[in-house]
Order: sequence, then C-alpha cells, then structure tokens
Amino acid sequence: MTSFRLTVHDGHPPDETAVVDTGLGSFNDEAAPLHEVEPLACFAHADDGTVVGGAVGRWWGGCAELQQLWVEDARRRQGLGARLVRAFEDARTKGCTYFYVETFSFQAPRFYENLGYVTEYVRRGYPHGIAKHHLGKHVDAAAR
Repeated sequence: MTSFRLTVHDGHPPDETAVVDTGLGSFNDEAAPLHEVEPLACFAHADDGTVVGGAVGRWWGGCAELQQLWVEDARRRQGLGARLVRAFEDARTKGCTYFYVETFSFQAPRFYENLGYVTEYVRRGYPHGIAKHHLGKHVDAAAR
C-alpha cells in the first residue's frame, strides 16, 4: 500500500484544489454527460440599465435549478421576485418540467411555496437554528 499524508487547510490552496476539480470532473464526465448542463439567467433592469434583480441557475434535460434569486431592497414586495421566477420557469420551453431551489429558513421558503413549490426536505443543524429547505415544482411543459 502506498503511503500518504493528510493536510488540513482553512482555505482552498489553488494547486491542490485544481487537482481535485479536475479529478472529480473526469469521474463525473465518465458517469454522466454533465457537459450538457447549460446556464440560465434572467435579469430585471431599471430604466438607466442598472440591474435591480436577477434569477441565476442552470438546466439539464428536464430539470432546472434556480441557484440565486435577488431583488434590490427598494424593489422588494412589489412582485418583481415572482416575475423573475416565472421568467426562469419559462425554461419549460427548453423541455424543463421540474424546477428546484434550495433556500435557508431566513431567506424565502414561504415565497417559493406561494409560487407553487413544495418543500421536499429540510436540512436542520446549521448554526443559530437555521435550516436549509429544498423545494421542487413539477410543471406541464406545454402549459403557460
């Protein structure tokens, strides 16, 4: 058996991290066609062109993951977030029929539930009583 030593770091050393990224990428490429994953984003712009909100994620086959949703503080509670999520869900034109998002308890689980998402599981154990919610939504690809 080959010997080795373990090291622990408080950061991500670039050289070592690159080796892990490359190794995992090679393994994943052999197991699944992850190169087919495509980015997907929609943004709201003020009249002056400033970005005041956005939905950023990715899609692959019939699934789309909303990874980030943000609306400028002054524009919250005016329906912009819901409009961004609906625009993101227009990925159904790409054949997506399942949408999912993870959000912390202090962020927006109720917001997504109000948009038809269902909590599929909750991961507890984060500091300060915070939990992470995984929510999903099945949609009819032809519906609009």
